[in-house]
Amino acid sequence: MRRPVAVLGLVAALASGTWAQVPAGNLATPPANARHFVIQSRGGKHGDSWIWVAADGRRMGRESMNLRGQVFELDASGTPGADGMPSALEVRGVTPSGDAAETFTIAGGSARWKSPIDAGGAPYSAPAFYVAQGGPVALTGWFVERLLAAPDKSLTLLPGGKAHATRLTDLEVGTGAARQTITLWAITGLSTSPVPVWADARQQLFGLSFGIAWLPEAYAGEQAAIEDAQARALAAQAPTLAQSLVSRPAVPVAFTGVRLFDADAVRFLPDQTVIVDKGAIAAVGPREATAVPPGAQLIDGRGKTLIPGLWDCHMHVGDDYTGLQELSMGVTSIRDPGNDDVRTMDRRRRAAAGELLAPHVYRRC
Repeated sequence: MRRPVAVLGLVAALASGTWAQVPAGNLATPPANARHFVIQSRGGKHGDSWIWVAADGRRMGRESMNLRGQVFELDASGTPGADGMPSALEVRGVTPSGDAAETFTIAGGSARWKSPIDAGGAPYSAPAFYVAQGGPVALTGWFVERLLAAPDKSLTLLPGGKAHATRLTDLEVGTGAARQTITLWAITGLSTSPVPVWADARQQLFGLSFGIAWLPEAYAGEQAAIEDAQARALAAQAPTLAQSLVSRPAVPVAFTGVRLFDADAVRFLPDQTVIVDKGAIAAVGPREATAVPPGAQLIDGRGKTLIPGLWDCHMHVGDDYTGLQELSMGVTSIRDPGNDDVRTMDRRRRAAAGELLAPHVYRRC
């Protein structure tokens, strides 16, 4: 799935030997009145990003980041069309994986794009926002403005898909004359998890924060408060999902006729029955010799293989939706080698209370 680099924090472009990288010294220079964002984590500052509008109306961005020795030097320029969407866009610079060069144009009713990972085109007859594969946070800012300006907070995307924003919560940040209320929006359609984005009262991008943060320079000290409010708001969505996606049978469940793997004999056993009752395996054996309790829920497993829950031995659990994705693939245990332990323990508590669907997470073991 294509994802904006600034929205998800770290998406490196793949190298292409056919394009010449633009040196950092040749990238756009932000004017004095550009909006300045600090790129940081709780471990310190990693770089800077700027957003501005050029005299000719082009939407401009410049970003410089060094994350543990990985260098990102990027700029972007985009021309808005009559519908406010990008009619032309160019990303330049370098990422740790190579050239970041990317272009998008609309001409003659057709959209064309070329990025470090793909190239293509599509008819263009109705407003749609091109989601760049890379680029600075300025592109995310432009996207957020158009999305929140839409009456139904939905936006058709190119190369494909549709984004939708849902309002979650408000937060007061800053002090004195700088005090303001910002709003958290959860954007779906960009990633496998909702993307949290903060906007100001003008419905412009205020900032992003999920371990790595893009925050206005004057509000760089608000990261902890922003992430705490964000975590609470996103956690409030989890119980509804847990209730809607899970069925807890009141009777035993019998998986009949399944194939099982015998780890001791290192072989598959055909035509087996597994009885599960109250969350525990009550019986396992050949189908013909294993009695199914009266009133049990029957699941016909013929032609299928039943396996124990899988382990994911290296997964940094980024949000509540990571657990849903892992469970959907049969993963019931995760080793998380590095994360926010407070968030990990909170998810474990909520999962035990039935408020969150998640595998069991072992932290830093």
